[in-house]
Amino acid sequence: MTLASFKSALPRDALASIVVFLVALPLCMGIAIASGMPPAKGLITGIIGGLVVGWIAGSPLQVSGPAAGLAVLVFELVRTHGIAMLGPILLLAGLLQLVAGRLRLGCWFRVTAPAVVYGMLAGIGILIVLSQFHVMFDVKPQASGLDNLMAFPATLSQAIPGLGGGSALAAALLGFGTITCMFLWDKLRPQSLRFLPGALIGVTLMTAISLWLGLGVARVEVPANLSDAIDWIQPADLFNLANPQIILAAVVLAFIASAETLLSAAAVDRMHSGPRSNLDRELSAQGVGNMLCGVLGALPMTGVIVRSSANVQAGARTRMSTIFHGAWLLAFVMVLPAVLQSIPVACLGGVLVYTGFKLVDIKAIRGLGRYGRAPVFIYAATALGIVTVDLLTGVLIGFALTLVKLAGKASRLKVSLNELGPDEAELRLTGSATFLKVPHLASVLEGIAPTTRLHVPLDKLSYVDHACMELLDDWGRAAEQQGGALLIERHGLNRRLEGRALNMRRAMA
Repeated sequence: MTLASFKSALPRDALASIVVFLVALPLCMGIAIASGMPPAKGLITGIIGGLVVGWIAGSPLQVSGPAAGLAVLVFELVRTHGIAMLGPILLLAGLLQLVAGRLRLGCWFRVTAPAVVYGMLAGIGILIVLSQFHVMFDVKPQASGLDNLMAFPATLSQAIPGLGGGSALAAALLGFGTITCMFLWDKLRPQSLRFLPGALIGVTLMTAISLWLGLGVARVEVPANLSDAIDWIQPADLFNLANPQIILAAVVLAFIASAETLLSAAAVDRMHSGPRSNLDRELSAQGVGNMLCGVLGALPMTGVIVRSSANVQAGARTRMSTIFHGAWLLAFVMVLPAVLQSIPVACLGGVLVYTGFKLVDIKAIRGLGRYGRAPVFIYAATALGIVTVDLLTGVLIGFALTLVKLAGKASRLKVSLNELGPDEAELRLTGSATFLKVPHLASVLEGIAPTTRLHVPLDKLSYVDHACMELLDDWGRAAEQQGGALLIERHGLNRRLEGRALNMRRAMA
């Protein structure tokens, strides 16, 4: 980029960065709370995503920061291994991302069935709704999705006058008020104010009302000095990286974060006509960012589609908008921490509930339905597995069902036997001849008289494996002893196959 073009793009990038900052501020804190972490941890991740990853990212218009898609996983990791181990896990996950990017593996992270990806996002969205519903009532969420669902009656009873106590009713009104503001703003906002995010409008309005009425609800706890929120990784904790469970957690975190980042980068590319994303460089940049977050004890980061789309729609031209948004976050936290401390936690819970509902994308389900029932079933099974068991199990269920589907498609073989004349027939094979179809093919061959000259054209086969070729070879040897013959036809050439399967494969070459 020339100096002149940089100067011309700078005003638009500066304006876009303010829009992204306004979107990112409530989300960074809300995602941290949903992850079971202090809000300042999310702000640190957002700052690193802007100031560091923004400089080196392979997708210049993509914004990086804490992601709702990782909140469920982080919550589980913190509950299982403790906050202290999140840093080493994140350090290893970032290293894996960095190495994968240097090995040019970025494109392979996009080789994931859309049904699994959408199902994963839907399952995460449901879990966020189930947990943050309790946060909107100033009640601590449970450890699992089913436990949160079963605890709904108890939480609702807290808001009934005479049954509950404390701030539950006031907090719930603020939380639902935030959701209402976001919904109405998305539907009715004027074109001239489209750059203002609904989350900011809802949180600001509900915070002002809570202060005006003097409501005694739980509010965000942010230290006056951001450095107080930094928990440096301890060398002693690094020895726990030899634990297989910690290694598995890092691998899962790296995979999910990378998949979400690169899918987001591909979506951002479709929103603008500027330079395309370098996926390998983006993956490496995310690795560097996550390693830094691990060292500082912050939340993991990914490329995030909501903030990225806001960046593009606000007119960003270069990576400077992403960098500036990180600078605004840092400046706001350092100069005005009291403003953040006045925000009700229930408002941020409302933001996450609204975000969780949007992760369950009905349009995605309809799109999958165009390709048959199987993708919709995989979507539902993945989401259900995440909600009822855990994130890793749900994703593995989705991958397993996808492989079963592929195996079913790959093993489809149509076998038809046509009489060509006395003691002469054609065995036509269409599809994929794999070991899964050996029983069916064997039953057809058993019904053919051994005195038959059997023609087997292979031009309609997309694949044939060793098991099927051995079966044909065995039939051919037996038929030869009784006056029959097996003739393989490929590319218009007739080859009589005699003897061993090795000779058969040579004749086909």
